[in-house]
Amino acid sequence: MENTPALMETDDAHPDPAKSAPFDPGKARCPGAGSLSPGQIEFYDREGYVVLEDLLNHEDMLPFRESVNLRVEEIAEDLHQSGLIPHKFESSPFETRLGDLFAGLTDTHFLKYGRGWRDRLPGYFHLMSNPKILDAVESLIGGEIFSNPVYNTRPKVPKVAAGAVPWHQDKSYWPGANANPVITVWISMVDATLENGCLHVWPRTHRADVLSYHAETYSGTGFTEIDDVHLRDARALPLPVSAGTAILFNDRCVHMSTPNLSREVRWSCDLRYQPTDQDPMPEHGAGFLARSRKDPSRVADLDDWLHRRAEHRESLAIR
Repeated sequence: MENTPALMETDDAHPDPAKSAPFDPGKARCPGAGSLSPGQIEFYDREGYVVLEDLLNHEDMLPFRESVNLRVEEIAEDLHQSGLIPHKFESSPFETRLGDLFAGLTDTHFLKYGRGWRDRLPGYFHLMSNPKILDAVESLIGGEIFSNPVYNTRPKVPKVAAGAVPWHQDKSYWPGANANPVITVWISMVDATLENGCLHVWPRTHRADVLSYHAETYSGTGFTEIDDVHLRDARALPLPVSAGTAILFNDRCVHMSTPNLSREVRWSCDLRYQPTDQDPMPEHGAGFLARSRKDPSRVADLDDWLHRRAEHRESLAIR
């Protein structure tokens, strides 16, 4: 993706030059730090996103999948106890089990369990603190990294309307926060394809002010959606990727995903990171200090995170 010629030559994605906001690609960056190449950093700064193919392997993703399976098992038990399904589909694989559970049910049944999951289970922490992810993020915002409290598991179930996500900017969920940049790290746990609803981005929309938006009403989720007036020149760039690939993008980068028309669940998660001198957004939950080159002893461990402590030594405030 780094050398996609069409993107390098495209200037028609800016929503409104008159509304352009000052853009600082990362004043905290230390040249040479992190794992991204200069070309990848340049691409991210220009386009608002970068694709890191096969960043994670099966072992990296396994703890997360195990935690997700705990939730799926709870849902299966609840549906079975409620008499909504004849059995719990224990023999179905990870890729299809949740879809099998809801195959004969409605969107309302699915949304009872939430459009996205934010469980505080060990597998989530192991993923959010994975050095491969933090190394990439460090290239963009420096070595003092706070893991934002807004993280989600996204089970895009076949034929469920709540699986499609409209055009939006992540920053629309925290418009008043002095958090720029917040880096979203979107990771596909299975192959994300055009059929099962891969991520689509609108390149170069990260340099403008937050666009006006509203809460959509057609999926039952209330996702934020940018107003129609901004969509006249929308450019949808689909990003089909293999399992373990990470897509990093700025929280002002407009993006969406399409419905899942396949027979398998499109499992993904979205994690968020920001410099430690930004608003930790406590109204959204408890984040944690994921990396500190200045004082590694303050970095939160699993026990800290499970107990909602932002760092290892509680007496120190994140600065």
